[in-house]
Amino acid sequence: MAYRIRPDCPFTRELRKTAAGELERAIALITEQPEGLHEAIHQARRKLKRARALYRLVAADAKSFQKRENARLRDIAHALSLARDATALIETAAYLEDHALNAEEREALAHARTALTARRDAMAANETDLPQKASAAVEACREAVRALDELSFDDSRQTTAKRIAKGWRSNLSRAKEAVAACRTDAHEEVFHELRKCAQDYSMHLALLRDLWPSAMTAKLAEAKALVTVLGHEHDLALLVALLDREPDVLNGGAELAHLLGAVIRQQQALRREALEIAEHLFADPPKAEAGIIETLWLKAGR
Repeated sequence: MAYRIRPDCPFTRELRKTAAGELERAIALITEQPEGLHEAIHQARRKLKRARALYRLVAADAKSFQKRENARLRDIAHALSLARDATALIETAAYLEDHALNAEEREALAHARTALTARRDAMAANETDLPQKASAAVEACREAVRALDELSFDDSRQTTAKRIAKGWRSNLSRAKEAVAACRTDAHEEVFHELRKCAQDYSMHLALLRDLWPSAMTAKLAEAKALVTVLGHEHDLALLVALLDREPDVLNGGAELAHLLGAVIRQQQALRREALEIAEHLFADPPKAEAGIIETLWLKAGR
C-alpha cells in the first residue's frame, strides 16, 4: 500500500493499513535482502521512520500507543545502526571530496575515506551477531504490526479533521521553535532537531498529498531539499564526534587539519542554506496552516 491516507475512507482503517504496509515492507527487506543485508537494513530503517512519523501525527489521541510503539521502532532501528552509521561516515568523506578547495585537501579527504572504509569493514567483520539482530528486528516488527489491532479512533469527519490538524500544528510549532533556536545556537543538536521536524513534515505532506496534490507536491519537494541539506550537516557533526572519540582513525597532523577545515567550512555553508530553506518552508503560522489542513480534509471527505 502507498504511503498515504485517503480522506474518503475510514481513518482508523487507513492508518492501520498504511502503518502495517511500512512495517511489512521493512520485514520483507530484512528477510529477502535483495541488495544485501546492509542495504536492506538502511532501507528498512527508512520504513520505520515513516511509521513513527505517522504515529506522531495522531499522538494526541493515542498517547500511550504512540509512546510505546515509537520506542519499539526506535529501538529496532538503533539495534541495526552500527554498520550503517559507519557507512554514512564514508559517504560524508566522499561528499567533502566533491567540495574540496584544492588538490591537497582532496587528497587528504581521499585518505580519510580510505581510513573510514577500513574502519567500517573491521566493524562489520566483528559484528558477527548482525544476522541475529536482523532476526530479532523482524520479530519486533511483526509485534508492531499486531499492536495495530488495538488502535481505534472516532472516525467521524469532524473529529478526524481536528485530530490531523492538531498533529500538524504540533509538528509545525516544533519546527518554528527549532528554526528560532538555529538562528542563535550553533550546537549541532538544534540543527538535528530541525532535521527531525523537516523529516516529519515531509512524511506528513506525503501522507496527506491527496488533499491538495499540486500544493502538497511543491511543499514536499522543498521539505525534502531541507532534509537533504540537514542530513549532510548532521553527518558532518557525526564525523567530528568520531574524530573526538577515536583520534587514531586518521594519522593526525596536516591530514586531520585539512579534514576539519573542510568540515567546518561546509557545515557553515549547509547551515546557512538550511536556514534559508526552513524560514521559507515554515513561514506560515502553525495555527493557520493546520486550519487549512482541517478545512481540506473536511472538503475532501465530502
